[in-house]
Amino acid sequence: VQLQASGGGKAQPGESLRLSCSAAGFALASYAVGWFRQASGTERQWVSCIMRDDSTTYYQDSVKGRFTISRDNDKNTVYLQMNSLKPEDTAVYYCSADYLYTSRCGSRDYSGSTRDDYWGQGTQVTVSS
Repeated sequence: VQLQASGGGKAQPGESLRLSCSAAGFALASYAVGWFRQASGTERQWVSCIMRDDSTTYYQDSVKGRFTISRDNDKNTVYLQMNSLKPEDTAVYYCSADYLYTSRCGSRDYSGSTRDDYWGQGTQVTVSS
């Protein structure tokens, strides 16, 4: 079982990046997937999550209207399209998968999987001019 987050990098304010979360060893279609971020000196918090398909998605207010989460179950991958990036979006971004029927995706206390192997390794996003 493995999740791999990728696509991070450096961007200027207003630019875009797309993160990918790819799964190996299990079918991501049976899982809710969340993106989390952790800025330096802060706790990790969820940013967005997606249930079975693109019709059920959730966002924190800070990214609503700028970020879009989507999934391609054929490719076993979930994406986070990040537009109009701001310096405050700078953080390490993680993805996590937890079973659809017990996931708290979208709830205030959503914290992703309790298993380390259902977390990606993190990808750095730096937004700076």
